[in-house]
Amino acid sequence: MIDIKSVTKRYDGKAVVDDVSFSVPEGSIAVLVGTSGSGKTTLLRMINQLVSQDEGEILIDGEDTRTIAGHELRRRIGYAIQGHGLFPHRTVAENIATVPRLLKWEKSRVDAKVKELLDLFQLDPALYANRYPHQLSGGQQQRVGVARALAAEPKILLMDEPFGALDPVLRGKAQDELLSIQKRFGTTIVIVTHDINEAFHLGDTIAVMDKGRLLQYGHPLELLKAPATPFVEGLVGTFDRPFRLLSLATVSTVVEPGEAGGTPIEGHKTQQEALAALMWSGADALPVVSEDGKPLGRVRLQTLLGQAVRPQ
Repeated sequence: MIDIKSVTKRYDGKAVVDDVSFSVPEGSIAVLVGTSGSGKTTLLRMINQLVSQDEGEILIDGEDTRTIAGHELRRRIGYAIQGHGLFPHRTVAENIATVPRLLKWEKSRVDAKVKELLDLFQLDPALYANRYPHQLSGGQQQRVGVARALAAEPKILLMDEPFGALDPVLRGKAQDELLSIQKRFGTTIVIVTHDINEAFHLGDTIAVMDKGRLLQYGHPLELLKAPATPFVEGLVGTFDRPFRLLSLATVSTVVEPGEAGGTPIEGHKTQQEALAALMWSGADALPVVSEDGKPLGRVRLQTLLGQAVRPQ
């Protein structure tokens, strides 16, 4: 869906994005993570040509973005930012309808899309469609911002620190909401964040950037098992590394022959969930079953602790 090829951007002769290349598969979520000033927001803004690259190519479905008029490109790509960026003097419905109206959709289609998205984000149209942004909570404003970005049914959604202004509880709910919506629409999403935990929660792939350079790009499990540089290793962290690692693998991969007592664990559950169940029950092992209840074997506490420290 998105191919970034040897892209460089300079300001005052200094490269803020320096020879970056990676691809984002269709229907996946890629997360750009790094410290402030690492170039991740500049790179994101080059995808929809809010910023033009000095060198390299950015292709969407094989088409060079520089061959597409900027306003046309940005109508095809959803864009959501921290703080939502809603128009204060437009109602919720008018905000969501912004791009469909620019695309000259029929009124009936616009109205149907606004209602669909409000329902999807659990904002009752009868209560919220005619409210203004200042009449909404921060979490509700963020929902409307994402709904507006999705209104024209874009294949690609770019998000720049979309949940950074939310408190931890609302942030977690917003992340889960995004994952659910992404699965429903199959949207290709690129997200910028400075939060490595958010990156691991949302990303099918993660790009780690520092000082304009791409240090590593891959599945979260790759970053945990084999960080490419000391910077990546430090960013991933060591304190809660074992628990994040176990959350990325299923119980079925560590099932052993044998029987065990206690409440069975389904094989598709994460190893982190199995470890929690074992520690809660005080058992050394628990039985593992398939989704239809067929015995698969057992999972041992010692095995899971070994996986956390020395992943296979």
